[in-house]
Amino acid sequence: MSKCNKTILRRRIILMVTLLTLPFLVAPAQKKDWAEFDRYAADNRRLIESGDTIRALFFGNSITDSWASMRPQFFSGNRFVGRGISGQSTYQFLARFREDAINLHPEIIVINGATNDIAENTHPYSEDRTFGNIVSMVELAQANGIKVILTSTLPAVGFKWNRHITDAPEKIISLNNRLREYSASKAIPFVEYFRTLVDTDGRSLRSDLSADGVHPNETGYEIMENMILPVIGNFH
Repeated sequence: MSKCNKTILRRRIILMVTLLTLPFLVAPAQKKDWAEFDRYAADNRRLIESGDTIRALFFGNSITDSWASMRPQFFSGNRFVGRGISGQSTYQFLARFREDAINLHPEIIVINGATNDIAENTHPYSEDRTFGNIVSMVELAQANGIKVILTSTLPAVGFKWNRHITDAPEKIISLNNRLREYSASKAIPFVEYFRTLVDTDGRSLRSDLSADGVHPNETGYEIMENMILPVIGNFH
């Protein structure tokens, strides 16, 4: 066999191997539920079929997720629903916002997020994009006749799962300032979790309210409940 023919044969073999293995390489990516639509799919169907009125839906990340599991009576006793998913950024929030929020037709949606944006869980941090994701959720909710309450991102000095982020407090404060100004300009209630839960250094989550410096403990959630309940009560 000539050198030219051997080269052609080798290329054909490489092409055949590539074509045979491609489905196995692509399949995992296709199956991955990046926004985690499946997390609440069954419960969403149950709520829609029940026709029960949802007074307020809390939408967020692990801070909201843990709140609903740690303080279930707060939710069930007030006709509240939790739709938090641990580790998610606002990019994922926006992707599942219709499935997990709008389609349930709550009277109010309470949005808390951006911790994982700043921790760069899914994307390099961009305040403009994170802010835009939150604004998009507000606009989607309002376009569907749902009232919105925005809340500040909670204080955190850093993240154990990404120690490369060393300027988290500055980014959190900057984003909160922007969200506060936006809320005021649109007459949207804004709940100042940060200012209430921050330590005397003005940067960290109070150590008596958290075990890891990011997530509130039960006492922290009680404080947040006392802050959000009157704001929800102002909507008639």
